[in-house]
Amino acid sequence: MAKVLGIGGVFFKCKDPAALAAWYRDHLGFDVTDGWNGTAFQPSEDDAPDLRIVWGPFKQDTDYFQPSGREAMINFRVDDLESVLEKARAGGAELAGEIESYDYGRFGWFIDPEGYKIELWQPIQTGA
Repeated sequence: MAKVLGIGGVFFKCKDPAALAAWYRDHLGFDVTDGWNGTAFQPSEDDAPDLRIVWGPFKQDTDYFQPSGREAMINFRVDDLESVLEKARAGGAELAGEIESYDYGRFGWFIDPEGYKIELWQPIQTGA
Protein backbone atom coordinates (compact mmCIF):
# COMPACT_ATOMS: atom_id res chain seq x y z
CA MET A 1 0.00 0.00 0.00
CA ALA A 2 3.09 2.26 0.20
CA LYS A 3 2.79 3.80 3.65
CA VAL A 4 4.61 4.22 6.93
CA LEU A 5 3.68 1.54 9.47
CA GLY A 6 5.34 3.08 12.53
CA ILE A 7 8.54 4.40 13.99
CA GLY A 8 11.44 1.97 13.79
CA GLY A 9 13.94 4.09 15.68
CA VAL A 10 15.12 7.47 16.84
CA PHE A 11 18.78 8.35 16.36
CA PHE A 12 20.55 11.48 17.59
CA LYS A 13 23.98 12.95 18.14
CA CYS A 14 25.38 13.43 21.63
CA LYS A 15 28.75 14.08 23.29
CA ASP A 16 29.14 10.66 24.95
CA PRO A 17 26.78 7.90 23.72
CA ALA A 18 28.02 5.32 26.25
CA ALA A 19 27.58 7.65 29.23
CA LEU A 20 24.15 8.76 28.05
CA ALA A 21 23.08 5.15 27.50
CA ALA A 22 24.29 4.29 31.03
CA TRP A 23 22.29 7.20 32.44
CA TYR A 24 19.11 5.97 30.71
CA ARG A 25 19.85 2.43 31.89
CA ASP A 26 20.45 3.48 35.50
CA HIS A 27 17.70 6.07 35.87
CA LEU A 28 14.95 5.04 33.45
CA GLY A 29 15.42 1.29 33.25
CA PHE A 30 16.51 1.08 29.60
CA ASP A 31 17.85 -2.33 28.70
CA VAL A 32 20.88 -1.00 26.85
CA THR A 33 22.60 -3.55 24.66
CA ASP A 34 25.67 -3.64 22.49
CA GLY A 35 24.34 -3.27 19.03
CA TRP A 36 24.62 -1.32 15.88
CA ASN A 37 26.47 1.95 16.60
CA GLY A 38 27.68 0.62 19.96
CA THR A 39 24.61 1.14 22.12
CA ALA A 40 20.93 0.61 21.58
CA PHE A 41 17.74 0.24 23.54
CA GLN A 42 14.85 -1.81 22.35
CA PRO A 43 11.91 -2.96 24.48
CA SER A 44 11.63 -6.70 24.80
CA GLU A 45 8.73 -8.57 23.23
CA ASP A 46 7.47 -9.30 26.77
CA ASP A 47 7.57 -5.65 27.87
CA ALA A 48 6.12 -4.09 24.73
CA PRO A 49 5.27 -6.50 21.92
CA ASP A 50 3.91 -3.75 19.66
CA LEU A 51 6.58 -1.17 20.49
CA ARG A 52 9.80 -2.28 18.85
CA ILE A 53 11.58 1.07 18.60
CA VAL A 54 15.36 1.39 18.62
CA TRP A 55 16.85 4.30 20.58
CA GLY A 56 20.33 5.08 19.33
CA PRO A 57 22.71 7.75 20.55
CA PHE A 58 25.49 8.49 18.03
CA LYS A 59 28.80 10.23 18.59
CA GLN A 60 28.65 13.96 17.91
CA ASP A 61 31.01 13.62 14.93
CA THR A 62 29.12 10.81 13.16
CA ASP A 63 28.74 11.14 9.43
CA TYR A 64 25.83 8.68 9.30
CA PHE A 65 23.29 11.50 9.11
CA GLN A 66 25.00 13.03 6.04
CA PRO A 67 24.15 14.79 3.84
CA SER A 68 21.91 16.31 6.53
CA GLY A 69 23.52 18.67 9.00
CA ARG A 70 20.78 18.01 11.57
CA GLU A 71 21.32 16.47 15.00
CA ALA A 72 18.74 13.70 14.67
CA MET A 73 17.37 11.11 12.26
CA ILE A 74 14.14 9.12 12.43
CA ASN A 75 13.68 5.60 11.08
CA PHE A 76 10.20 4.67 9.87
CA ARG A 77 9.00 1.11 9.21
CA VAL A 78 7.33 0.91 5.79
CA ASP A 79 5.43 -1.70 3.83
CA ASP A 80 6.85 -0.90 0.35
CA LEU A 81 10.26 0.77 0.40
CA GLU A 82 10.52 1.79 -3.24
CA SER A 83 7.00 3.22 -3.37
CA VAL A 84 7.39 5.24 -0.17
CA LEU A 85 10.73 6.61 -1.43
CA GLU A 86 9.04 7.57 -4.69
CA LYS A 87 6.19 9.31 -2.84
CA ALA A 88 8.74 11.28 -0.80
CA ARG A 89 10.71 12.21 -3.95
CA ALA A 90 7.50 13.27 -5.74
CA GLY A 91 6.73 15.49 -2.76
CA GLY A 92 10.04 17.31 -3.10
CA ALA A 93 12.33 15.22 -0.88
CA GLU A 94 15.90 14.59 -1.98
CA LEU A 95 16.78 10.89 -2.09
CA ALA A 96 20.01 10.12 -0.21
CA GLY A 97 22.03 7.06 -1.22
CA GLU A 98 21.09 3.72 -2.67
CA ILE A 99 18.78 1.10 -1.20
CA GLU A 100 20.68 -1.36 1.01
CA SER A 101 19.58 -4.91 1.91
CA TYR A 102 20.41 -6.93 5.01
CA ASP A 103 19.08 -10.15 6.53
CA TYR A 104 16.71 -8.11 8.75
CA GLY A 105 15.35 -5.76 6.09
CA ARG A 106 15.91 -3.19 3.36
CA PHE A 107 16.75 0.47 3.91
CA GLY A 108 16.46 3.70 1.94
CA TRP A 109 16.93 7.36 2.83
CA PHE A 110 15.77 10.82 1.91
CA ILE A 111 16.17 14.38 3.17
CA ASP A 112 12.84 15.93 4.16
CA PRO A 113 11.84 19.56 3.46
CA GLU A 114 13.32 20.70 6.81
CA GLY A 115 16.67 19.03 6.12
CA TYR A 116 16.30 15.95 8.32
CA LYS A 117 17.60 12.64 7.03
CA ILE A 118 14.81 10.08 7.20
CA GLU A 119 15.62 6.38 7.12
CA LEU A 120 13.00 3.97 5.79
CA TRP A 121 13.11 0.32 6.82
CA GLN A 122 11.12 -2.46 5.22
CA PRO A 123 11.51 -5.44 7.57
CA ILE A 124 11.94 -8.92 6.14
CA GLN A 125 8.64 -10.76 6.32
CA THR A 126 8.92 -13.96 8.35
CA GLY A 127 6.43 -16.76 8.68
CA ALA A 128 2.99 -16.87 7.14
